[in-house]
Amino acid sequence: MRRIAQLEGSLEQWEKLHRFCDDVTGLVNLAAEADDTSLYEELERELTNLEQQLDRAELETLLSSDSDRLGAIVDINAGAGGTEAQDWAEMLLRMYTRWAERKGYRVSLADMVEGDVAGIKSGTLEIDGPFAYGYLKGESGVHRLVRISPFDSNARRHTSFASVFVYPLVDDSITVEINPADIEMETFRSGGKGGQNVNKVETAVRLRHIPTGIVVSCQQERSQHQNRQRALRMLKAKLYQRELEQRMAEQAALESQKKKIEWGSQIRSYVFQPYTMVNDHRTELKKTDVHAVMDGDLDDFIKAYLLQNAEERA
Repeated sequence: MRRIAQLEGSLEQWEKLHRFCDDVTGLVNLAAEADDTSLYEELERELTNLEQQLDRAELETLLSSDSDRLGAIVDINAGAGGTEAQDWAEMLLRMYTRWAERKGYRVSLADMVEGDVAGIKSGTLEIDGPFAYGYLKGESGVHRLVRISPFDSNARRHTSFASVFVYPLVDDSITVEINPADIEMETFRSGGKGGQNVNKVETAVRLRHIPTGIVVSCQQERSQHQNRQRALRMLKAKLYQRELEQRMAEQAALESQKKKIEWGSQIRSYVFQPYTMVNDHRTELKKTDVHAVMDGDLDDFIKAYLLQNAEERA
């Protein structure tokens, strides 16, 4: 039923676009026949709106697998480099949060380990919305930052790394069977600023899947039960992603040009000094407004990656 609803939604979207195209065409004809320049400003707004909707619809046609339509879990981990790398990880956490908010998705912080001085050692976001995983799956890999460190009293330029891993947020339409005997649960006190339960009782939960060694934790909810439920959903997502990767292993082995998602597979560089530039090393797309990108303007990079993948598969 969910799949039927998705197909009906896609059909309705294209019908709306068709009607919108007819309306814009009528406005163009009206402006030409009446030679009315006052209509040009309205026409320009409508054409821009149409272009944006067509771009969005085009991207969704590239997201054809069942998992593409799911929400996403985004894991961010600071690399070597201490405080500088931990601050960079927090910047990435904010970047993906802002991107999700721009899309109108529901975004929540599932887990976070604060840095020793500033930033975070790791963080996990849940982004719930249609096609969130499909859009973000290409963000997995190593992200590199080059800037003059605000933590260096000598104002030297530093290079920092953080890794991003994206998993599909498994919903009720996908069944992932887990034997309860294969789960080892540990409770601990939540970190944070304090408040009810926080730092007082062991509400935080860490789950370990014994056969695979996968570990997830959640400490953002107010009760142990809620944290366990969210952690279990995160564990199912990672097991589902692991199964997908195993199924794709043979195909990936034949595609030598495809980079493995592992530490060292640098996918994008963000340069703040001596110039500003964000460079995607897979698509070679470059943008000079690094601050806009850090504020969540990622759509051009996402589109370029999806189009490149579609061309490689063709």
